[in-house]
Amino acid sequence: MGTRTPHDAGEPRRSQTGHAWRPADRGLHLIEWACEMAGTAILLLGGLSAVALNFGRGSTVAAYVPSISLRLLITGMMFAATGSLIAVSPLGRRSGAHLNPAVTFAFWASGLVHPLDLAGYVVAQCLGAVGGTALLRLAWGQTAVSIRDGMTLPGHQVGPAATIGIEALMTGALVLTILLFVSSARTARWTPLAVWAVISILVWRGATHTGTSLNPARSLGPAVIACNFHEYGLYVAGPLAGALAAVLLLRVAPLEVEPLTAKLFHHPADPSIFKSALPATNRAHR
Repeated sequence: MGTRTPHDAGEPRRSQTGHAWRPADRGLHLIEWACEMAGTAILLLGGLSAVALNFGRGSTVAAYVPSISLRLLITGMMFAATGSLIAVSPLGRRSGAHLNPAVTFAFWASGLVHPLDLAGYVVAQCLGAVGGTALLRLAWGQTAVSIRDGMTLPGHQVGPAATIGIEALMTGALVLTILLFVSSARTARWTPLAVWAVISILVWRGATHTGTSLNPARSLGPAVIACNFHEYGLYVAGPLAGALAAVLLLRVAPLEVEPLTAKLFHHPADPSIFKSALPATNRAHR
């Protein structure tokens, strides 16, 4: 695979699809950052509401679905569906719907996101996660308290190193899926569906071990609202390590693929602030 250039060095350059690379926009993209913050808030409110519905104190679902495994699968499907629906919504189509610092970090490491947008997106995601979890507490009250506001915690006899390793492995699988799907114009539009399937399975199989965070912002929101940061560092180290591993794996793999966009649902009619080899309209107004 050809050597990759930094964000806009040596432009124009053609991708393996034949499209010319468009460099990442510079500047403050307050609209995109606001959309990312709102999208992350909705993700936390919607996703953690699924946790409260299926596992909260007095859950009606538990009475009809006593199997914890099946309820984990249902929860994973609901949580993941929230994120995928955001990706195809006007909010997600404007921001790219990363909703996760690990995803933004992976796109930055792939050379598609300007460093200023890396910082802006991570701050927006963290603020959105805290806001979304606060809304969860307001909406669900003591039911939210009964699930510890959706905190991610290691399972029984799962130590810190194992937690980091499991989170890295799961996040790596998620990020690799995203990078592979956005590496082709044919599959890029199907990325939200792929993400839905992968996260559903990861929550189903991994939640009893680590809580299946995959996302430092997703873990930050509940930690802030519950005022409990005891295990939070594990859910930063694991996902970021997994995201970086996915990027490096794609670079060294003997595959003629490279990410062509940093949007989870890329549509040529939508503006894009990211470096891209896929068609898009003129840049969004700052």
